[in-house]
Amino acid sequence: MTISETGEARIDTLLEAQRSFFAERNTRDIRFRTQKLVLLSEVIRRRKEDIAGALLSDLNKSPEESYLTEISIVQQEIELHRKNLASWSSPKRTLTPMHLLPSTGVVMYEPLGVTLIISPWNYPFQLVMNPLIGAVSAGNCALLKPSPDAPHTARIVEEIVDEVFDPAHVAVVQGGRPTNEILLSKRFDLIFFTGSSTVGKVVMKAAAEHLTPVVLELGGKSPCIVDIHADVAVAARRIAWGKTINAGQTCIAPDYVLVQKDLKESLIRRIGLSLEEMHGSDMRQSPYYGRIIHDAAYDRLTSYLEQGTIRLGGDTDAGERYIQPTILDDIAPDAAVMQDEIFGPILPVIGYDTLEEAVAFVNKREKPLALYYFGDPEQGDQFMRYTSSGGACINDTIMHNANHYLPFGGVGNSGMGRYHGRESFLAFSHQRSVLTTPTLVDIVFRYPPFKYFDVIRRIV
Repeated sequence: MTISETGEARIDTLLEAQRSFFAERNTRDIRFRTQKLVLLSEVIRRRKEDIAGALLSDLNKSPEESYLTEISIVQQEIELHRKNLASWSSPKRTLTPMHLLPSTGVVMYEPLGVTLIISPWNYPFQLVMNPLIGAVSAGNCALLKPSPDAPHTARIVEEIVDEVFDPAHVAVVQGGRPTNEILLSKRFDLIFFTGSSTVGKVVMKAAAEHLTPVVLELGGKSPCIVDIHADVAVAARRIAWGKTINAGQTCIAPDYVLVQKDLKESLIRRIGLSLEEMHGSDMRQSPYYGRIIHDAAYDRLTSYLEQGTIRLGGDTDAGERYIQPTILDDIAPDAAVMQDEIFGPILPVIGYDTLEEAVAFVNKREKPLALYYFGDPEQGDQFMRYTSSGGACINDTIMHNANHYLPFGGVGNSGMGRYHGRESFLAFSHQRSVLTTPTLVDIVFRYPPFKYFDVIRRIV
């Protein structure tokens, strides 16, 4: 399936319609927003088999993985917004300092306007729908730009959006780089981008031309630390699982492992056992193991296999774009596999002697989107204090992303801004501060010639 580019005239027409729709205050009504979220949930529920089929075609995702990592997450997000939208959107009274009494302060939550959501191919349903939920919940209009590298899912997304929304409220534009360039030349009230750090810089530069705020959900090399007190069997199973979801094409997948040297051989062996338990002795035949998205990604990933000693896996098939989960040992720190975000089923494993050495190794690199620590939880808390990452798990991988009550986002090179749950509502909202001052009493202290100034200095 081929995705065609969207012309500039079509984009201009949609933008004009959405600006008019927003200006007419159609999206301000909380009942209107809630109804759209409910309808979106109903259509997704009805089309869930079509969504799973599209994900199977694009990424060879099993129906089970598609449900757990895409469809169910979106449905849970909708339900959370539906239940809490009235509370989240109501003005919040603030405290008022004594010198401003009898004034009162509130924070009002306003929609930003017309927003742009550009989504990637690796979770092509979840990563376009979850930001959309925040945009609709907060009362915005939105243009969605799915990835052309997952064309079947992009078409399903467009069909669902067309069924639920007036295009003057929410619309999908299809295409690749030429369409992106047109979109990024336009003025939006917020751009929400999920993708690589390299493209994130392009988005931010384009947004700066219009002083448009951005939410950038990027990536990086998310480390996994296995300390001496770790339960090696559990650590191996959870690392293997986190690394092979979507064939490793996950922005928060463990990118490399730092393991205490005494545990290294045991960890490698147990990761192999865990993979066999989950996928059988021949992963090529596993119905639960995906494929690499396209030939360029396959070629990049297979080039990494020459940059270390293969301790586990290493089988490949260019025709299927199949790469067996592979553990690399004896990697040079300056090798490309240790510089680039891997974004595939290749896992460098590096031994360390002391935890301080592991901390230093992590801190020499850009701040990652995720960090995973296996070991004593108290020691894990200390490790978190000494390092920085967008999010983290202690004795787990990936699962912080599934908690809608935890904000999700990067830091530094791994992104800026937060979403999920209430954070999504806030990401697409302007928090407007309003001070109301009564007129029956007018305090003269603030006016020239500043009578009783000694009293004022004691108060302020």
